[in-house]
Amino acid sequence: MSLLQQILTGLDDLGLSDHADKAEALSLYLELIDRWNRVTNLTAIRQREAMVSAHLLDSLSVVRFVTGSRILDVGAGAGLPGIPLALFQPDKDFILLDSNGKKTRFMTQAAIELKLGNVSVLQQRIEDCTGQFDQVISRAFASLEDFIAACMPRVKPGGSLLAMKGPAEIEQASAIHGAKLHELAVPGLEKARYLVEIANPTEADS
Repeated sequence: MSLLQQILTGLDDLGLSDHADKAEALSLYLELIDRWNRVTNLTAIRQREAMVSAHLLDSLSVVRFVTGSRILDVGAGAGLPGIPLALFQPDKDFILLDSNGKKTRFMTQAAIELKLGNVSVLQQRIEDCTGQFDQVISRAFASLEDFIAACMPRVKPGGSLLAMKGPAEIEQASAIHGAKLHELAVPGLEKARYLVEIANPTEADS
């Protein structure tokens, strides 16, 4: 199966077949990651075929939960999940944050080559980031508690944090008051994946 066909099949399995026109852009994105990965450590996964499920489809499995207008992707690394989400949600603005200059340069170049006018890239730590966002998402934070502490101040009232996690953190997530757990079905991935959604209450709710 070609890389493009693998992507198309994955989109169909995710219920995103109406976005099949984005498959070539996703394929180009993986080619860019592969090219830069030879000199810059963007991802530990080296085979493009493995990246389809582990990176692209994993990122897109949360698309229905990304409902805000302005989204901050923290520790975006190679642009995951922000760049795939930006491709599929051109009406939303995505700000990709990472403290690593090589990774932010890659994301900037990828946004240019993919013609993503709704993507901005910041080389910063979350502690130095200003402003507030409708939603803050991350695949990178090891600790859910650290993610909440660092990122909830950047969420507008009525907005939410979105943490993409594996099974090891789910017990911890279940103990967090108000956290919603969504099991994700990622085509081609055997390990379980979850989205932890934590709302920032409005003043009326508090």
